This record gives sequence, C-alpha cells and structure tokens, in this order.
Amino acid sequence: MKKLLQTILEPMLEHPEDLQIDESETQYNVSYKISVHEDDVGRVIGKGGRVIKSIRIIVSNANHGSSKKVFVDVD
Repeated sequence: MKKLLQTILEPMLEHPEDLQIDESETQYNVSYKISVHEDDVGRVIGKGGRVIKSIRIIVSNANHGSSKKVFVDVD
C-alpha cells in the first residue's frame, strides 16, 4: 500500500525527494501519514480537499481484502 501511495504522489510533487510515508498499524486499522515539502501540501490536498479525498478512496478500495480500516493523513 505504501508503494501505491508513492506511485500516486511522486508525479504530482515539485519536491518528490521530500516525500515521506509513515505507516502505523493497530489491530483494527492501518494509518498512513504523508509528509511533503511545504510547497507541495496544497497539491496533495487539492482544491476543497478533492485530491486527498480521491487518494483516500483509491487506497481504501485497494485494501478491500482486509478487514482493517485505512486512514491517510497529510502532515
């Protein structure tokens, strides 16, 4: 899943070298924290949060085989 996030995010960033994805997992959910350069935060969130919402939907649908809920947050 981390690789999927990286594949989605890197092409849209001006500073892809600053992309960091931290994963934490509990019994019931998996959480991904995305850290990017301050100039790229707006690109990841998108107008009205459309881009991050789309990323969350893609990641959630890719996780359909697991019973764990997936969370994606931008730092």
